[in-house]
Amino acid sequence: MKILFLIYHGFSEHSGISKKIHYQIEGLRENGHEVHVCTYYIREDGHRVRMVDDDIVIQDFGCGRWAAIKQRFSFKALTDYVIENGFEFVYARSFHNANPATVKMFKRFKEQGIPSVIEIPTYPYDQEYAGTTSWENRLKLMLDKLYRKKLAAQTDAIVTFTNDKEIFGQRTVCISNGIDYDHIPMQKPLPHPENEIHLIGVAEVHYWHGYDRLIAGLGEYYKQKRGTDVYFHIVGGVADSEMYDSVHAQGFHGLIEKYGIEKQVIFHGPKFGEELDKLFNRADFAIGSLARHRSGITHIKTLKNREYAARGIPFVYSETDEDFEQMPYIIKAPADESPVDVGEIVRFVTGRRIPAGDIRASIGHLTWSEQMKKVVENIRRR
Repeated sequence: MKILFLIYHGFSEHSGISKKIHYQIEGLRENGHEVHVCTYYIREDGHRVRMVDDDIVIQDFGCGRWAAIKQRFSFKALTDYVIENGFEFVYARSFHNANPATVKMFKRFKEQGIPSVIEIPTYPYDQEYAGTTSWENRLKLMLDKLYRKKLAAQTDAIVTFTNDKEIFGQRTVCISNGIDYDHIPMQKPLPHPENEIHLIGVAEVHYWHGYDRLIAGLGEYYKQKRGTDVYFHIVGGVADSEMYDSVHAQGFHGLIEKYGIEKQVIFHGPKFGEELDKLFNRADFAIGSLARHRSGITHIKTLKNREYAARGIPFVYSETDEDFEQMPYIIKAPADESPVDVGEIVRFVTGRRIPAGDIRASIGHLTWSEQMKKVVENIRRR
């Protein structure tokens, strides 16, 4: 099948989202499909262009503010390209950009008999805009709310990582975030003092990660510490809104200062490749999302949980993730604002040692090849 994988932005070398999309594309190709990728970039000369496969410019919007606006509402060239080049399926990743132009594009696909799906990475997502002061973001969300049901109606399905049977009035294809064993090495534990436990959280940190809950829990633990030193390594960018208070929680800085745990919380910034592997190799336990409830999400299958499991590291999270609920290597934190029980983590780590290989083997069915196969087979049955 000839497939166009449509995203409304470009790739970044170190972006987790970019890596995930590349894995999805590879998963489709592993199933024997011919996959071409449509992206949008700002070139070095300032021109904003929509491209296919990094070498075919479908549309050059020009430079400046008007070009930035135009690219949001101009899809005729892309639509014509899909139809004229015999594409048999369009897989699009939502950018919260439902508007009259995107509705018209998918309507033309439907009229031409070209099936399409839209992947919504997180749902619901309106709460992600809570507290925004940007008029552009407010306008974007307003348009999306007005047109997303109309857009969904022009597709064959919505791809979701939740258990929702219907989103925006359209049926869903429920899959899990996948993994790519070739790009995620298994942990090779490094020795450290027996009275130390090292926790790791890897993310471009947002309020729904709830790391403030872990920091508060660490502070409460140190009020009554009994022998084991615990360190929390935060790997990734942390915005000022999370460091110095947000609309959702007290900032990291205030909590660290309140409890006097400056040495226990270590900010590494973004790390990649061997540097990231070394930090994982030091870790005894990983921290998943602890506050998805802040954005109204109860069920989700996050990529981070799967990456931790692929590396063979036990972890904690607070949402419902049906792929892991019964696994012996996870801890479930309550989905509320209480500090995380760090003492429970200490007892878990010191009380059991599940081999990294066993954890990794438990998710062998969660490859991107298998997950993307589900989508294509579902559409083919229609």
